[in-house]
Amino acid sequence: MQGLLVRIARTLNRLWKRRGRVFADRYHDHILRSPREVRNALRYVLGNAHHHAAEGRMVAVPQPIDTYTSAPWFDGFRETIVVRGIEAVVRPVTEAHTWLLTIGWRRHGLLSVAERPA
Repeated sequence: MQGLLVRIARTLNRLWKRRGRVFADRYHDHILRSPREVRNALRYVLGNAHHHAAEGRMVAVPQPIDTYTSAPWFDGFRETIVVRGIEAVVRPVTEAHTWLLTIGWRRHGLLSVAERPA
């Protein structure tokens, strides 16, 4: 990701005939190593729309889950989620293959649709 951003920035600077920063933020990776970290990351990704809506930064999500994420295909919610017509949509994500993503994070409990990222 970082290399891609550098390439885009150089191209834009050449196009605009200027020098300097193009992007304010830089890519930062962090390898998730513990079940708790993975669970927190899942909570963040799947509940981020509700978090931003609560801050007034976007339109409220009326459904219990954000259907613009992979949440409709996620099997780690405490509640049973039914999304009508989901079988007609191509699954945008693949199955998890690592222990942390399949079993490990569940040691700290399944996610609730009511949980919000901190």
